[in-house]
Amino acid sequence: MDRLVNTVRPYAWGSTTAIPELLGIAPTGEPQAEMWMGAHPGAPSRTERGALNDLIAADPVRELGERTVEKFGPRLPFLLKLLAAGAPLSLQVHPDLAQAEAGYAAEEAAGIPVDAPHRTYKDANHKPELICALTPFDGLCGFRNPVEAADLIAALGVDSLKPYVDLLHAHPEEAALREVLTALLTADREEMAHTVAEAHAAADRLGGDHAPYALLAHHYPSDPGVIAAMLLNRVRLQPGEALYLGAGVPHAYIEGLGVEIMANSDNVLRCGLTPKHVDVPELLRVVRFEPNELTVLRPEASPSGEEVYETPIDEFRLSRYVRAEGAAPTDVTAPTPQILLAVAGRTQAGEVTLAPGESVFVPAGEAAELTGAGTVFRATLVA
Repeated sequence: MDRLVNTVRPYAWGSTTAIPELLGIAPTGEPQAEMWMGAHPGAPSRTERGALNDLIAADPVRELGERTVEKFGPRLPFLLKLLAAGAPLSLQVHPDLAQAEAGYAAEEAAGIPVDAPHRTYKDANHKPELICALTPFDGLCGFRNPVEAADLIAALGVDSLKPYVDLLHAHPEEAALREVLTALLTADREEMAHTVAEAHAAADRLGGDHAPYALLAHHYPSDPGVIAAMLLNRVRLQPGEALYLGAGVPHAYIEGLGVEIMANSDNVLRCGLTPKHVDVPELLRVVRFEPNELTVLRPEASPSGEEVYETPIDEFRLSRYVRAEGAAPTDVTAPTPQILLAVAGRTQAGEVTLAPGESVFVPAGEAAELTGAGTVFRATLVA
């Protein structure tokens, strides 16, 4: 197996302390938002044998296993991350596979450079994802019942928001949500800036359920995404709890440290809370305008001690082992490639000792055993 050297991405919303604290190193003072573990070309992990994406490209069957290559092609299907939000992320949504393939092909045919600021599709893959909290984790996910959203917005007492409140009481619910989000994203920017400023002051005064939106407005003054965020469910995960996000579900993370796993893609359509490009027509085509009942995932334990976070897709499978002092070794050998990430204690993966924040890549079929005491997340796939 290969110890991984991973890249930390310094996005502006990143916490300055959460990842350094996990790693046991001094903060630099700069934001440290995401640590990527995998073979994504944007920031592939490195090993003593070379970059992980290059190792896989040189011999995909050896590294990934024959079944994985047959099902997903010659690439690692998932990307694992540590995500540390010190400030709110953009309100966003991800396409399904057919939408990603069509959107990528269209932008390629149009000759839009993949790194262009107005480019929407970076690749031809979908991006379902799972976030598992390591600390209390605050976020927004999926549409609320429109009447509940109407009540939340109405309580602000902002006159210019009354038309949106009225629309949210209309039927069917899907049409109401679509009409309100469309109106928010296409409204006059100067008028919307005044509306958001009034909403910010009201949310500050009210506190309670309105406090998160005052925080959003503090970071993104004048952004219509502040009001759009009020259409979504608020979720507060406790350590060990997780949230699965499928295609078309709008979401935003507000604060906290978590382990995130996703299909190996970088396709993000932004709805707001960002200075970056918002492709409104494409966004409205991708978003699923349906109220979602929030489902918080808790791991299901197996006799082997593996605690699995069940999801409806095959590209990734996340689980964890919480090992006590003196516990018998755990065999984690698998016919699929895997990444093992330690987050607490001091454990060993084979001959490799793992401190919190350290990880290894285990090629398909290679013998692997966990020993020591601590918590280890296991990222692999269903093949």
